[in-house]
Parts: sequence; C-alpha cells; structure tokens
Amino acid sequence: MLLFFILGLLVHFVFFGSIFDIYFTSPLVHGMTPQFTPLPPPAKRLVLFVADGLRADTLYEFDENGNPRAPFIRNIIMHEGSWGISHTRVPTESRPGHVALIAGFYEDVSAVAKGWKENPVGFDSLINESKYTWSWGSPDILTMFAKGVGGDHIYTYSYDAESEDFGAYDVTKLDTWVFDNVKEFFHAARNNQSLFSKVNEEKIVFFLHLLGIDTNGHAHRPTSREYKDNVKVVDDGIKEIVSMLEHFYGNDGKTAFIFTSDHGMTDWGFHGAGHPSETLTPFVSWGAGIKYPQKVSAQKFDDAFLKEWKLENWKRQDIHQADVAPLMASLIGVPFPLNSVGILPIDYLNNTDLFKAESMFTNAMQILEQFKVKMTQKKEVTLPFFFTPFKLLSESKQLNIVRKARSYIKQRKYDEAVSLCKELIHLALKGLSYYHTYDRFFLGINVVLGFVGWTSYASLLIIKSHSITRGVSKEVKKPSHLLPCSFIAISVLVAFFLLIQDCPWTYYVYCLLPVPIWYAVLREFQVIQDFVLSLLTFPPSQLVGYLFIFTLGIEVLVLSFFYRYMLTAGLIAFACWPFITQLWTRAKSISLSWIFFSLLLAVFPLMPVVGRKPDIFLVMGAGLLVLLLSLCVVTSLIKRKDRFINEELLLHLFQMLSIVLSMCVVYTTHDSLLKKQGLPLLNQIISWITLASSFVLPLLSPTSLFERLFSILLSSMSAYLLLSTGYEALFPLVLSCLMFVWIRVEQETLQQLSVSYKQKATSLQFTYSPDITQFRQLYLDDIRRAFFLVFFLVTAFFGTGNIASVNSFDLASVYCFLTVFSPFMMGALMMWKILIPFVLVMCAFEAVQLTTQLSSKSIFSS
Repeated sequence: MLLFFILGLLVHFVFFGSIFDIYFTSPLVHGMTPQFTPLPPPAKRLVLFVADGLRADTLYEFDENGNPRAPFIRNIIMHEGSWGISHTRVPTESRPGHVALIAGFYEDVSAVAKGWKENPVGFDSLINESKYTWSWGSPDILTMFAKGVGGDHIYTYSYDAESEDFGAYDVTKLDTWVFDNVKEFFHAARNNQSLFSKVNEEKIVFFLHLLGIDTNGHAHRPTSREYKDNVKVVDDGIKEIVSMLEHFYGNDGKTAFIFTSDHGMTDWGFHGAGHPSETLTPFVSWGAGIKYPQKVSAQKFDDAFLKEWKLENWKRQDIHQADVAPLMASLIGVPFPLNSVGILPIDYLNNTDLFKAESMFTNAMQILEQFKVKMTQKKEVTLPFFFTPFKLLSESKQLNIVRKARSYIKQRKYDEAVSLCKELIHLALKGLSYYHTYDRFFLGINVVLGFVGWTSYASLLIIKSHSITRGVSKEVKKPSHLLPCSFIAISVLVAFFLLIQDCPWTYYVYCLLPVPIWYAVLREFQVIQDFVLSLLTFPPSQLVGYLFIFTLGIEVLVLSFFYRYMLTAGLIAFACWPFITQLWTRAKSISLSWIFFSLLLAVFPLMPVVGRKPDIFLVMGAGLLVLLLSLCVVTSLIKRKDRFINEELLLHLFQMLSIVLSMCVVYTTHDSLLKKQGLPLLNQIISWITLASSFVLPLLSPTSLFERLFSILLSSMSAYLLLSTGYEALFPLVLSCLMFVWIRVEQETLQQLSVSYKQKATSLQFTYSPDITQFRQLYLDDIRRAFFLVFFLVTAFFGTGNIASVNSFDLASVYCFLTVFSPFMMGALMMWKILIPFVLVMCAFEAVQLTTQLSSKSIFSS
C-alpha cells in the first residue's frame, strides 16, 4: 500500500508540473535585431507618470461638488493633448502592468513563480534602450527594469519597502516623496555640470512611479475619501513637476509627457482579475510629438462613460496597454523594445505622414523579427516531415508584404503602407501565438493518456483487492511475453523520437509515463474482462440508474468549479438523503442534525465572494459561538469522565483563551486601522503566536477521536478568526458540526448493513492501528462515502471564496499579522486560510475511516 501511495504522489506531481510546461512557459524569444525609425524624433526626452492602481473613472469623473477630480489632467485633455482608455490584460498586477507599459509585452506567465515581482526571463525595454533613465518610486517596480542591464545608464531612487504600509496614517507620502525627490534632483542638476549635461542629452527618460493611490485603494477601497483625495495629490504633484521641467528646459518644446496607470481596482479594493474596473485605466499624453485635442460631434464608443465624464466632445482614442511602449519609443527615437507586441497608435502622433508610415513599418519589422526567431527555434527542434509551418505567413508572403509596404512609402502612399504594416503585424502576432502553443496539443494528449491510465489502474486495484468480481470465473491466464516486449519497443521509439528532436527532459517524463501505466493496466486484462461480465449480471434498469446517479454527481462537482450555487444544490440533496434510506426511521435525531447542518452550510455558497464590506461583528459572533460550544463540550466531558485529567482541562481552557485573544486582536486591530494608527505591535505578536500554537496544541490533546477532533477545531478557529473579515468566520464552525454528524451517520449506516462493529466512535483513538485483517470488503455505500469526501473538499475550498480568482481574496484578511506589502507572506497566510476547512474535512474523514473499518487505500482510490 505504501508503494502505491508513493507512486500516486509521484504521478500526480508530474501531472501538476505538466500544467506549467503546457500553459506557463515564457513567450519571450531572444536574438532579434533592434529596429528603430530612421527619421528624427519629435522629442528629446520623455516623462512617464504611472499612478499605480488608478481607475479610469476615478480620474475622469467629477467630484461631489461638480468639479473635476483632477483639474490639471482635465485641462491637458481639453487644451494640450490626447486622451483615451488603456485596456490592460489579466493578471492586473503591478509588475505585469509595468512590463506591458515599458517593455510592450503582456504577462510572461512563468513569472508566477516569482510572485509577479520580477521576470524569470530577461527582456528588453524602453528603459534599456534609452540613453539615460532616471526613475523614482517603489523598489518592487524600479529594480526589475534595472536588473541585469549592462552599463550605468539607469538610475533608480526608491523608498524603503517598509514604507508600503497599508496601515499607515497617510500613504500619500509615497507620492509626495517621489515629487519632492524629483524636485531635489533637478535642483542638484543645476549645480552639477556632469549631471546637467546628462539630463540635456537626447533619448532620455524620466519615470515616476506613484504607489499611493494603489496603497490607499487596498487599505480603504477605491470609493473611500482617502483614495479620491490621493488622486488630487497626484494631480497637483504632476502639475508642479511639469511646470518645473518646462522651466528647467526653457520651454524648448522637446519634452513628451505620458500619464497612465498599470491597472485599476475593484470596489472591494483588490485587483488581479479581469473586471472592467481593473482593466480600464486612464491614458493621457501631451507635449512634443503628440496631437492636440480634437473636438468631435460624435464618437465610435457606445458606452456611457463619455457623457458621465462630460468628455463627449473631445476625441477619445483607446489603446491596448502594450501599445504604449512603441509610442514612447517612437517619440524619442530609440529602438522599439525587442520583445514588444504592441502596435503603434499613430493617431496619437503629431507628425508627418512619412514619419507615421516609417514608424509603423519599423513596428511591423520588429514584430516580424520575433516571428522569424520563434519559427526558426521551433523548426530546429522538429523533424522536417513533422514540422507544420504557420501557413498564413509564409516566407514568400512576408517578402511580398515588406516589399509592397516599402514601395508604398517611396510612392508616398502612406495610408496604404500603414494599412499593409498593420496587416503584417496582426499575422505575425498570430504566428507568434501559433508557435508558442505548438507543442500544447501533443503534451496535452500525453498527459491525458497518463491520467486516464492511472485512474484505470487505481480502479483495477480496488476491483482486484476487494474481489468485486467474485461471482465470475477466476481462471488465471499466463501473461504473454508479447505485451512487455511491445511496451519496451514503444518506450524506445518514443525516447528516440524525443531525442532526435532535442526535447527538454520534462517531455520525456510526460511522454514515457503513460507507457508503464498502461502496461500495468493491460496486464490486468483478465480483471477487466471479469468486471465487465459482472456488470452485465446487473439488471439493465439498475445499471442505468447507478450510471445516471454517478454521472449527475460528477457533473455537479464539475459545475461547482464554475457556479458556486451548485454546491448549494448538492448540499440540499445531501439534506434529503436520509429520507431515501433507513437512516430517517432508525436514527431521527442524527438525521435531523444532518439535515439542519447541511442546509445551514448550503447558505454559504450563495453569499457574495467579493464586493462585500467587512463585518467585524460577524467575526465576534463566530468567536462567541465557538466559546459557547466549548463550554458545552467541556461540561459534557467532565460529566462523562470519572476522572477528568487536569492537563486535559488546562489544554481546553488554554484553547478557549486563544479564541478570546483572537477576538480581542481582531476587534482592536480593526479599530486601530480605522483610526489610521497602524497595526499594534502587541496584536501582531499575539497573532503570530496564536497561529504557531494552532499547529502544536492539537498534538497535546487526548488521542480519543472526539476530543482530538474538537481540539483541532478550537485551534483552527483561533487562527481562522484572525484571518476573517466577515461571515466566512462562521464557515469552519458549521462545516465542523456537519463533519461530526457525518461521523455518526456513517457509523449508523454501517450498523444498518449488519456489519460487525466492535468499538464505539467515542472510544476510538486517533492512534488506533486496526489489524488489516479486520478491514471489510467494499460496499456500494463506500462509493457514496468517497463522493461525500470529494464534495466536502470542494465545498471547503469554494464555500466562501473562489481560489481560482485572484481578486476574490481580501488583503484585509491578513492585517492582524502584517500590513506592509509582502506578496509571498500574504499569499501564504491566505492559502492557510483556504486550507483550514480542508484540514477539518480530512481529519473528519480519518475518523470516518476508523469508524467504518475501511482501509484508507480503498476509499481514497474510490
């Protein structure tokens, strides 16, 4: 059995790892030739303002008094520049957003392993291509563009990471720090000849990263006064910086300005997913090379934003976030970032048609270079007769389009040239996607073969070990030597095929793993044959009925991943289950408890996952209920036991004290953060001690099944309360109550089947090691138990949230532990919050396994 579990873990580890090889591989390629526009650029310098976490509607809307929320930016829109909405992509996080803005490509999904804080694969960017870049802001953002860059042309100035505190009194200081340091920098440049000459060079960039708005949004939510006031602080700061720069450069008209955001934010203060409030960000540009405002009578956008923002007469030009990088490169005349997939928005350019056409041609050639490198890389590692090129952009078509576009430019047919370049860009981008996912189908087929094979093998082990086919003839046939020889030959062929294509070692794992698995399956052909014959002995109507119930159960589980209310439907069905069995007539009190807690748990999947406001009183209520339950249990134990050991009583009292401390910490932390006094140090210490003790205290509790389970519940709840902000604090308590009832229900149903049962659940020990000879055979009810387990596990994961969606988590959940931004630590705490209900279900299942005298191997495999 141990070998089986080890093999199972290894196989599932391979299946899990395949997700990253199939879907989470870097799209970046290297080896391209830099491309730049051969004409003089309109600007000598570029100033990029990025207001982290700023929503488009918050910037463009009017305040409660009917005044523009950002008067300087609105003045720019109406008198000096062009504006629109920049459309971001998932994941709407700071690092991916800035990479899209400055490097021109969307999320390298392999960066998930770095917590979105840096890219595991090197990439080119506007900052790298510039002659000099000075940047101010968050250390998380600035360092990733300077990391690994040769030379000394990139200068970064950042505050300490500890300054990014969600509990700070005034986080607008993150933005005022940037503005003050930029002013000091230019003041120093007047008295430093070396620095003065550098800032007067061409092709230079000034990058101001403004984090205050994002921090205020997380701490107070975007609808708060703090968030909106921070927008005004940023608007005033930009006004001062622009005025200072124009004065410093003598109003030479050679400075281009761009103001945008990396991502937006939901109403509940989070980002990462694809809600419009996260993906719609402002984009305003003005200065050298940028078109002046254009008044129009009608616009092509049919949303209500223009009227709401009172900008319906000012031409709006939306862009994709990656388009900003080629725009900035074109403005200051540096090569387009090599990995950029952005399309130059020429409607923003105030330049000659020749310049626009040449810039668009450069953009097309830069993306075509990536396509060529990607195709070459894939061609080199694929056998010629297996290689399938991207047919929409053959080499002859590439040459034809490039020649025709160049001819149009010479003939001054600029519009035709631009149109042709856009066509080439779209085809090249499709080709990039084609070659990036070239092996996806091949790898997917192999993983599916391995998974289906392993599932089949596990099922055959159950059938064989429990003699499910005992009514069928057991004539054992000697295995043929042809089978192992055939699979050895297949393994050699697969390995040789991968070797000559120079495939990564992981490909060998995915492709060779199904071979021994299916060999093990086909070795049990006699078992398969006997099982099919035994199925045919069932009445057709009964067989169809079982198949229908099985399919319906699986479908409910699958749908629950997409529609949480399917969990409610399943729990309601669970509540009705006693009525169709003998349980209702033989154990009404247990049945009523099962029905009550099933229906109570069914409420949680109907509650909102996101968008809800914190309700500290619900957390307090959950804590009080746990304390009340604890008092009842301790009283019951004292009455039941002749001699209640002092150590046991002290342990229960200490765990109850932990619950009280958790409640106090949650309440006082919430109050302190509301008053903008930060996270009290004492609260932080108590929180971490409580979390650490929650892992240890259950191990000190008595080993009797009931007392150990209850100790696990108390310890888990003390930690869970610290990680709760609302109704979810009640979830583990209700789930645990249902788990306790489940144990009793399974004991009762087993007794109804007339299975010999020697011990009561109350007398069982968690350290109890039953004799393997006492394990009984499988019954149909055991399939139902396995389904209950899987359903409860899914409910534990999705009952109060959606672990598949980044923005269904509230950062306020971890504020009792830390308020300074730390993605890995915060992620680990939220992951433990998700796992606590899972742990409760698994502990209850272990108790079910002990009370029903069934080996864990059998029911896990089921």
